[in-house]
Amino acid sequence: MAEYLSPGVYIEEVNSGPRPIEGVGTAMAAFVGFAPAGPVNKATLVTNWSQYVDTFGVAQNGGRKTPHMKGAYLSHAVYGYFLNGGGRCYVTRVGSDGAKTTKPAALPLASRASRAITSFTLQTKDDDSTPIDIEVAAPTGDAPPEGSFTIKLRRGSTEEKFENVTVAKGKGVKNVVETLTQQSQLVTAVESMAAGSVADRTPELGSFVLSIPEASAMPTKTMKPTDLAGDVSARTGIEGLEVKEDVTMVCCPDLMSALEYKLIDAEGVKSVQTKMIAHCERAGDRMAILDPPPGLSAQQVKQWRERDTNYDSKFATLYYPWINVPGPDGEPMLVPPCGHMAGVFARSDNERGVHKAPANEVVRGVLSAATEITKGEQDVLNPIGVNCIRSFTGGGIRVWGARTLSSDPAWRYINVRRLFNYVEKSIERGTQWVVFEPNDSDLWARVRRDVGAFMTGVWRSGALFGLTAEQAFFVKCDEELNPPDVRDRGQLVIEIGMAPVKPAEFVIFRLSQFAGGGV
Repeated sequence: MAEYLSPGVYIEEVNSGPRPIEGVGTAMAAFVGFAPAGPVNKATLVTNWSQYVDTFGVAQNGGRKTPHMKGAYLSHAVYGYFLNGGGRCYVTRVGSDGAKTTKPAALPLASRASRAITSFTLQTKDDDSTPIDIEVAAPTGDAPPEGSFTIKLRRGSTEEKFENVTVAKGKGVKNVVETLTQQSQLVTAVESMAAGSVADRTPELGSFVLSIPEASAMPTKTMKPTDLAGDVSARTGIEGLEVKEDVTMVCCPDLMSALEYKLIDAEGVKSVQTKMIAHCERAGDRMAILDPPPGLSAQQVKQWRERDTNYDSKFATLYYPWINVPGPDGEPMLVPPCGHMAGVFARSDNERGVHKAPANEVVRGVLSAATEITKGEQDVLNPIGVNCIRSFTGGGIRVWGARTLSSDPAWRYINVRRLFNYVEKSIERGTQWVVFEPNDSDLWARVRRDVGAFMTGVWRSGALFGLTAEQAFFVKCDEELNPPDVRDRGQLVIEIGMAPVKPAEFVIFRLSQFAGGGV
């Protein structure tokens, strides 16, 4: 209570009105995989494709960056995500440490005496992968030392010029290796061990480009499943995403790259996917979007799903088959579908709401499915939670399944699980004000009011089944749930029940004949 010690008029602001609960975002994907450049083992926020290219791309000749890495699927998954409606995501580039995964660009300069003899070798000095234009020209000035030359360097707007340098050593000369290593901001030089006179070892005149080496196709070191799974305390890999509370979907497209390049085996795939699922279950607010191994037939993916992996989780979903998309060279290439599916999730959320099953949606940017699936094959796959990607004449390539990998019928559908994730997270964030408030009937009434108002909005959006709010949900917070022994433990118990809408997965029209009568 405020103190009133002298006569007068006092104004107090009383905050007894409702505290609206705002709905949390539902369309934040997280990707883990391989990239040619960018931060290593750090979940980096990316809001569009151009930003991804700038952050994780490597410059090629001409200075243009490419985000693609031969043999890796991360860039294609992220592109498919944005193309299908995704708006923002986290990207974790997997690596062993913070060091560069590629060697510096190097350019051996041939001597004038023989192109087989290397005069010296230039190497990039910093992490910028933009090519450097180099000109070796004749010396300037009067009576320069024997074997002198001028070397000019240019990268973008940065230009450097070193006059009258030489491969010779000693007093009165500017040794090129020492000069470049000490004074250049762009390159360092490595001395050649070739014997011969200064004239023989002087570099050939001309223009050259210190070009960027081709990005490694895949990590050359032996990879372990833990490299992708990561560690919470180190904030690496999949587990490192735990600190990103706004993540709602987790994808690891390059798990299949590691399998194809034999960096891990089938058991390694299962190990990483099991950890993905466990991560999502522990977080309780995100879905693992899984990919099957490449090249599986419908019968083989059934065996892989039921016998080889046998996952059972309401926080995971699986899509089959892989999809054909345009590659960097314009030719079709097969990629795992997880990134495109995450984009479909985001598009469905934005256009219809999280309660709408992300199915019967066109998958943008797809040329074809890797395998044409028949209705009979889907009759086998759908009941075991394999969501099929199918081609329909005149209808494009569509997602034709909306199931989780749960054996519990209550959590069979993706939209039901994600709706609960949305409601739970929204209420958790919107009721933080309740903590340490006096636990009495007044608090109970305010909680019922605020949560009830939020749930009414959820019902009005079409996410709950019922003609009235009372039929669609209930919020209970009273003395029955909070007797003295509960209050003495510092607890406040609130019960919320809701009737989610389920997708019309099987549409059945019953037709019959009847004898039409005359008027």
